[in-house]
Amino acid sequence: MVPFLAFLEAFVGIGLFISGAILLSVCTVLYIEQLASIQQMVMLAFCGACLSDHYGYYIGRFLGPKFDRTNFVIKRASVFKKAEQNILKYGVSAIFVGRFLTPIRSLVPLLVGVSGMSRIKFTVNNFFACALWSTCLGLLVYGIDKLIGF
Repeated sequence: MVPFLAFLEAFVGIGLFISGAILLSVCTVLYIEQLASIQQMVMLAFCGACLSDHYGYYIGRFLGPKFDRTNFVIKRASVFKKAEQNILKYGVSAIFVGRFLTPIRSLVPLLVGVSGMSRIKFTVNNFFACALWSTCLGLLVYGIDKLIGF
């Protein structure tokens, strides 16, 4: 369930409607009830997040210029133009920041793919961003348990 939730919260489009609080809650319950260790949940969340980000990136690579002509983007042209400019300007930083900002988490990999960032550059940086994010998830679960358990 952990990798599935991590995948959904970061998947293009779906991630806009799935809250990271659900994943955090599930992980906390699994840990408190001793159904999974922190290490297991961190690794599973990492795998789900990486897989989802890569799907988004490759969808962006595939869509490329066609993406800018979709009705969804045309209606929000100024927002997407600004986002694409920031991704081109900040590149690697956008991958890390996007991983930690829930409202844009599912869109950043797509936009990075559309922008044409190289596959290896995306993969390496996304790997580290997902590792940091999943570690923070584990720390939150551990901290919540200590807070509840006083």
